[in-house]
Amino acid sequence: MHDPCAYDYALIRVVPHVDRGECINAGVVVCSTARAFLEARIELDEARLLALDPAADLPMVRAALEAFARICEGGPQAGPIGELPLRARFDWLIAPRSTIVQTSPVHAGRCVDLEGTLERLVARMVRRPGAGA
Repeated sequence: MHDPCAYDYALIRVVPHVDRGECINAGVVVCSTARAFLEARIELDEARLLALDPAADLPMVRAALEAFARICEGGPQAGPIGELPLRARFDWLIAPRSTIVQTSPVHAGRCVDLEGTLERLVARMVRRPGAGA
């Protein structure tokens, strides 16, 4: 068993109309440099997105969300950003931008089990109450 470690996380949001400020949480990205951990978990509720914007470009949104997971994995398949060190990739992912896919402010925590913590964050912050994985 590991000792508790510090981690940072941000919600990944889809904001179909930036000017309206409405959004749905579509995932979570967690980073712990102490454990060399960087992972994004995406669960886009397309019905909720379409309720906000019936004309949403779902393939474009899916592609933008999938890029989070690729960049977290790193390597050449993630492009130039994927070659950056782990924390630099996290910082790039959470940088403010005015696009359809955005992140929340960064929050910090401590835990023993990063995978379990990521799952709990997704269950609490992304999934609708009563919805399973």
